[in-house]
Amino acid sequence: MTEPRHTEPGHLPATPAEIKAENSSLGDLLGDVSRDLSVLMRQELELAKAEAKESATRAGKGAGMFAGAGIAAHFVLLFLSIALWWGLGEAMGEGSGFVWSAIIVAVIWAIIAAILAAVGKKKMETVRGLPRTTESVKKIPDTLKPSEEAR
Repeated sequence: MTEPRHTEPGHLPATPAEIKAENSSLGDLLGDVSRDLSVLMRQELELAKAEAKESATRAGKGAGMFAGAGIAAHFVLLFLSIALWWGLGEAMGEGSGFVWSAIIVAVIWAIIAAILAAVGKKKMETVRGLPRTTESVKKIPDTLKPSEEAR
């Protein structure tokens, strides 16, 4: 071990890190770096978990609100459909007017369902999975991948 350097005129005093570097072996310093890196990685993982939990909680609440809005919209459409059926039935007059108005409303909804299904199918065909993630994983150097012996 070397003596810690003393402050010379015109020079700044040695920092604690410099004093430690002068008095520690390379193995000790590498051990410290490894330990600090391990602690840092654990802390980053805990931070990521906390952030993910918070985001998932917020997303769950938002999804619940969207589900509630969807149910409410469903009832709006239901009652508007009933009103349309009733109005068409009244306009067609006595007898089979309500039957034909019910069929007309059902056909309108069948057309809307067919259009939505076709658009949804087209959108689903464009889903590609995780192309950027797959590409970036391929770029990880072989030296960072686990060896065959470790598996």
